[in-house]
Amino acid sequence: MTDWFVLSDSYFAATFLIAFLALIMDALVGDPDWFWRRLPHPVVWIGTFISSLEKSLNAPLTLPPERQDIHMTRFRGMLMPLYLIVPALGVGAIIQKLLFDLGIGGILATGLIASVFIAQRSLSDHVYRVWQPLSNGDLNEARKAVSMIVGRDPEQLDAAGIARASIESTAENFSDGVVAPLFWLLIGGLPGLFAYKAINTADSMIGHKNERYQYFGWASAKLDDVVNLIPARISMILLLLGGKLRPKGPGEKHPSTGIWSNVKKIWLDAPKHRSPNAGWPEGAMAYLLNITLSGPRIYGDKVSKEPYVNETGRKDIGAREIKSAVSIYAWACGLEICAVGLGYAALLFSHFPNMT
Repeated sequence: MTDWFVLSDSYFAATFLIAFLALIMDALVGDPDWFWRRLPHPVVWIGTFISSLEKSLNAPLTLPPERQDIHMTRFRGMLMPLYLIVPALGVGAIIQKLLFDLGIGGILATGLIASVFIAQRSLSDHVYRVWQPLSNGDLNEARKAVSMIVGRDPEQLDAAGIARASIESTAENFSDGVVAPLFWLLIGGLPGLFAYKAINTADSMIGHKNERYQYFGWASAKLDDVVNLIPARISMILLLLGGKLRPKGPGEKHPSTGIWSNVKKIWLDAPKHRSPNAGWPEGAMAYLLNITLSGPRIYGDKVSKEPYVNETGRKDIGAREIKSAVSIYAWACGLEICAVGLGYAALLFSHFPNMT
């Protein structure tokens, strides 16, 4: 029957197959706007739940600053991940169990559900929407497009700033929007994937160092750093490999340094970044393209004086560098798909003598 193909008696083989299917489905279809305009995206459901919890738990905000208990606010904030992870694990486990019992149809359905939480196609689509007007010299449209993927003030960005923001977003979101969801899917199936997305969404909503979330969002931000620790380093390797393997366009050159040499440079640069994880994939992009990333940026009316990644790289960049970064990203995604597919094949053939 079909059991020999999905190895329903092997949880790890089934999980690798689901991950492979999810990556393929997402690469081909992505997040179609026509569908999600009619039905709320699951991440929107997660966000609504987080917002409701925050309003309930972050009650000290109703008090004047002098009466707020910082330690109690942090304690309440530490409850947030608990209230998020437990339901996420439970819902994921129930759905996975019900679908696994359906055989190959359930495996395909599980892969489809998992693909919704992976952002390969949607990320490249969003960055393409920045590249297109920028390549035509339309800064206003490029600013509107880049505002959809970054939090900084787009009106303060020139062409180089728009390009830099787009490339940084491509690198960071490859890590926490593609590699990390896949990593936790392989580790924990749908429960692991759902829990990761809950943690990551909480960080994006309340993990900010402003008056409202400085203490309450501290635990969510730190937990997000932990769960992205390994995926960020994997992302760096995939990007460096993708940058080496991809065909170069007109006027482009292969990186003058090898992968190991770039890893050593990133090892020194990444810890300077404001995030313990984002500097690793950003560093890969910066050294592959010989450009400078990160550095000072404006959020609202505040200037954030961030250090540079690859400070000696080129700063005068534009649409061409965005196109090159998306090409590197696409090759890295392809390598990831191949790695998961090979992992499933290895598990499949290791069980070959037991197949009937």
